[in-house]
Parts: sequence; C-alpha cells; structure tokens
Amino acid sequence: MGNRILVVDDAAFMRMMIKDILTKNGYQVVAEAADGIQAIEKYKEVQPDLVTMDITMPEMDGITALKEIKKIDRNAKVIMCSAMGQQAMVIDAIQAGARDFIVKPFQADRVLEAIKKTIG
Repeated sequence: MGNRILVVDDAAFMRMMIKDILTKNGYQVVAEAADGIQAIEKYKEVQPDLVTMDITMPEMDGITALKEIKKIDRNAKVIMCSAMGQQAMVIDAIQAGARDFIVKPFQADRVLEAIKKTIG
C-alpha cells in the first residue's frame, strides 16, 4: 500500500505516459486531473500519497494548485512536471513546497527516481 498517485496534466497523452510508467512499476494511479482546479478537487477526494503536477495548465496553473493543495495538507508530496526552459517556474514551485521536478519529455528512470525519493 501507500503508493497512490494523482496525475495532473492538461495533455491526456502525457497523463497516459506517466500512468504507464507508474503502473508498470507497481504504483497505483488513483485519479487524474486536467487542470489545477480539478487537481485540488481530486486531491481532497482521493487523498493520494503523491501528486505529479504539470506546471503550465489552463484554468489554474500547477504552482497555484500546489499552493492550494499545501493549504489543505501541508505534508502533501507534489512533484512538478515542466517543459524545458521553465527554470524560473521550477524555482517558484520548489519554494511553494514541491518536493522535486521532472522535465518533459519524461524518462521513466527519472520519473521513478523522483517518486522513490519523495515517497521514501
């Protein structure tokens, strides 16, 4: 137990890619969200052990969602997903309480390393 993950990305194929990496390695994806607002709702609903959160999304971006999730649960474990060249946003995210970040395009070993490091 204890490996329940919420995957947040506005691109369905990105969610599918992460989900694929996670499920093949014994993690359980308990919910998905396509924007920050959904992410917060799903977080409350499923109370996952970990969230992978895209930084740039419509409606509400990942950093704002991260801050809101941290208000709900200050121990929330969130890993940010960013495209290349979003260093400034990554720094903001880490300051807002993100545990780690992974850069797209996703590499399975890097995703798993970040998750193992965060869940412990």
